[in-house]
Amino acid sequence: MPLSQSLNHRVGTLMRSVAAEIVTPRFRTLAAHEIADKGAGEIVTCADHEAEAALRDGLDRLNIGARIVGEEACSADPALLDDVGEGLVWLIDPLDGTANFAAGRQPFGIMIALVENGVPLAGWIYDPVSGRMCAAERGKGATVNGTPVHAQSTGAMRPVAALGTQFLPSHRRAIIHEAATEHFTLETIPRCAAESYARLVLGRNDAALFQRILPWDHAAGILFLTEAGGHVSHWDGTPYRVGSPSPGVLLAASVKTHARILKHLSPLLLDSLVVPELLTA
Repeated sequence: MPLSQSLNHRVGTLMRSVAAEIVTPRFRTLAAHEIADKGAGEIVTCADHEAEAALRDGLDRLNIGARIVGEEACSADPALLDDVGEGLVWLIDPLDGTANFAAGRQPFGIMIALVENGVPLAGWIYDPVSGRMCAAERGKGATVNGTPVHAQSTGAMRPVAALGTQFLPSHRRAIIHEAATEHFTLETIPRCAAESYARLVLGRNDAALFQRILPWDHAAGILFLTEAGGHVSHWDGTPYRVGSPSPGVLLAASVKTHARILKHLSPLLLDSLVVPELLTA
């Protein structure tokens, strides 16, 4: 499904408007009652809910025949994720990096992706503080604020990697990090997927991985990275697809670095999913 320039512009305008009217006014001004625990160690704020409603309404007005799947709507009704890899779907992450936002720190962002039968067609990642818009369309490259970009290496002797292993048991995480330090220089994760993908393209990180791959967290970023020349797979080496049963994602700014992380970390990562304590968690 080719996208018109008008559609790209309208989505970007919608995101900037929602950021200006809903998200940034609440940054560092949230009251305690505007922050809630939604389980699984995650929080949600009034800004998440209000931004998602505004984004949903704006995307609905585009009337392109796509159903809309938002993070907070799925939190209330997980069945909305059924068949997310089928048909034409808008994916909304109204406030990626909510824990950072609620704590009054950066980074955080807004992410939207348009996906058809599990394949990302277009993606937008907006940083409300800096005004940076990362965008991509399948087969047409990636841009930052409208300027074409290509994934850059950090230039470090050992590739710089950010490992999102925080949902693994601590001893399994330690095993993976110990193995990784033999081949990579490790950097602390930003706890914001929107920022992680920008770092991979803009030369701050060479590689990254995530265990949890909820579609609104990754579809836009993966398209942005791959259209910029980076490389992505699931932990088992299969191509990324929204709704795939394969676990995790491995991300790199180059094919060479991706091959390195796949060779040295993939076996350990896959083992971590079948050890007994995880089967009963």
